[in-house]
Amino acid sequence: MPNVEVSLPQDVYAQFERLVDEEFVTEEEAVEELLSAGLDAYTRDTSADNPATDMADEFADDMWDTAEDPAGRGPDEDFL
Repeated sequence: MPNVEVSLPQDVYAQFERLVDEEFVTEEEAVEELLSAGLDAYTRDTSADNPATDMADEFADDMWDTAEDPAGRGPDEDFL
């Protein structure tokens, strides 16, 4: 199995140690599972997701059309 060396800030390493103590048997197991989960999340194919459920895409076309002036001014009134 390949060896990897990583430098972490002290606070991140403290969080990692706490996680190892609570959830894993060894640091090696924790590193393997956390890296695997991170790689799976990073490389996940989102093209199969239903784009109609994405609110950003659903409302992007008319986002600016529905905005009203919060001061209630008409389009011909001058701004001070």
